[in-house]
This record gives sequence, C-alpha cells and structure tokens, in this order.
Amino acid sequence: MTVAKKPYPGDAANVSQLLQLANEYCQAAHSLLTKNNSSTSHFAAPGRMLAIHAIELYLNVYLLHVGLKADEIRGMQHDLSARADLVVVKGLKLRKLTEAHLNNLAGNREYLVLRYDPGWKASASQINRLTATLDEIAKKVAQKIQS
Repeated sequence: MTVAKKPYPGDAANVSQLLQLANEYCQAAHSLLTKNNSSTSHFAAPGRMLAIHAIELYLNVYLLHVGLKADEIRGMQHDLSARADLVVVKGLKLRKLTEAHLNNLAGNREYLVLRYDPGWKASASQINRLTATLDEIAKKVAQKIQS
C-alpha cells in the first residue's frame, strides 16, 4: 500500500500571491510593533516574530522570482543568512548593515528564541534595526518584482 504524498502548503503559490502574503505579515508586524511602548516587553515578541517571518517571505519571493524552486527554498529551513547570501548572488542589492543584521538574526537564532524562550530579551535585535531590515527588503523585493 502506498501513501499519497501530500503537497507542501504553499507549493502552488505564485510570486504575486506570496508577495501579498509577505505584505500582510509586514503590515501586521508594524501594527503590533508600533502599539507597544517598550520594545522589550513580552508584548513585542509577536510583532518581532511577524517581522522576521515577513522578512523570510520577502526573501522567498525574490528567490522564486529568480527561478529557484519551492523545495530548494524550503531546504534552507528558516536560515535567513543562507537566504541573504543567495539573494545577493542573484542580484538583490542589500545594504551591508542589512546583510549583517540578517546574519545576526540567523546566528542568534532569533526566530527560534522568540518562539520558545521567555528570556528572549537578551538576544533580541533592536526594534528600529528589525523594522529597517524589514522595510528595506520589502521595498527592494517589490521593486525587483515589478521591474
């Protein structure tokens, strides 16, 4: 008896659909992050998580746009550093500070820390750095997709 392999969620999504989803996560992140008076309160964790997920989605959108397959991108798991290296090789010009921040996000495992560690504050990115990275990537990916 063979078991039918279920398609991976999002495999059939096109670049435009994923860009829309990334935009939704970006807007939600900004909404939550601007509501909180303290960037280190526990209430900031969901906004930070949404921002990191939006960044990952934007990088995925660009990689799909330049011809990578969904399963190749999925193989990078949540490694923003690997994605950053690849998008730069594939022609997306990021500021050095943004590239460094993506490497720090990956190196500090901020994606995992925010999900599971109540003591996440010690290793968290500054909110202004996180939103600057998000906004730069959102803008540059959208420009590349539309050109």
